[in-house]
Amino acid sequence: MKKLLLGLSVLLISLGACAQTPKSEDELLKNLVEKERIVGMAAAYSIDGEIAWKNAEGFACKDDKIPFSTTTLTRPASVAKAMTAVAIMQLVEQEKLDLDENIQTYLPNLPTKAKGQITTRQLLTHTSGVDGYINDEAENKRQFDHLAEAIAVFEDRPLKFEPGSQFSYTTYGYVILGRVIEEISGQSYEQYMQENIWNPAQMTNTYVEHLDKNYENKSCLYTRKRRKAKEAKANNLSNRVPGGGLITTVEDLVKFGNALLENKLIKAETFALMRENQTPNKVGNPYGLGVVLYGQAEDPGSAIGHAGAQTGSSAQIMIIPSKKTVIVALANTSHVWEKVIGFTVDLIGFADAKRDK
Repeated sequence: MKKLLLGLSVLLISLGACAQTPKSEDELLKNLVEKERIVGMAAAYSIDGEIAWKNAEGFACKDDKIPFSTTTLTRPASVAKAMTAVAIMQLVEQEKLDLDENIQTYLPNLPTKAKGQITTRQLLTHTSGVDGYINDEAENKRQFDHLAEAIAVFEDRPLKFEPGSQFSYTTYGYVILGRVIEEISGQSYEQYMQENIWNPAQMTNTYVEHLDKNYENKSCLYTRKRRKAKEAKANNLSNRVPGGGLITTVEDLVKFGNALLENKLIKAETFALMRENQTPNKVGNPYGLGVVLYGQAEDPGSAIGHAGAQTGSSAQIMIIPSKKTVIVALANTSHVWEKVIGFTVDLIGFADAKRDK
């Protein structure tokens, strides 16, 4: 995921230049899936709150010839971080949380660190020094029934650096944010997200993934290696739920983007705060409060969103507030995230053209 974020620096300077293509959206999607050996992929974009285009190609489960669709349940990977960040900002609006307060104010049992105190802002912006996965933790096989159990795996590890001094992408920082949500709200992370994010946004097909549960219309998982796609072994996402342990659909992610644009989840001024550059010295795309900033160098917050990459998933959401446009792409195949992200950039041109008609 670190490589993913660094690779997005090209988008920061060429967002407009890449946005034109002579092909139709359907042709572009079809060609991408075929050329890149993506097993299944769906995409959509909305303008002014209405879906202007959506389509899908390939298979949700190839052996059973089940077609992929815009309502196929798929892992969005780290796109979940943007949802968790919005939940945190709801608590800030309610004055239940201070972004710059010591994290032990909300999680008193969290061990203090020799290199300094951590704040919620630093966790949101990946500047806390909390380390990422080690050994085989990215492909976790263990079941964690509670976030507190998941945190116990890494909470005693030393920080990588003094909090606030550097940027280092880490999903574990968002697991801590999930616990903050639980402690302040008195609910489980899943309950809070259902009541305060997914229900208000009318996201009826977004869930915490439970490997022991059968979901109707859920995609199989695939990975691409050496230009060939094969079925992947499911890893257990219970060690990272707030940072990448969900399943959702293209249409639900479009609803999430529009709920932000329509101030259904947080106030306009809070959404604007999330789009401010919190990492001015970072190489590549700047990071806001839980979102990546994709706009031009002089106004990076003019286009925001988040990418996602994990076993069986390559995902992207892009939100352009000034154009009231949301663009989403979800694939059930690993190691094609660069192509999926590039595809969403191409869709900006189609959305602009449709908007200007």
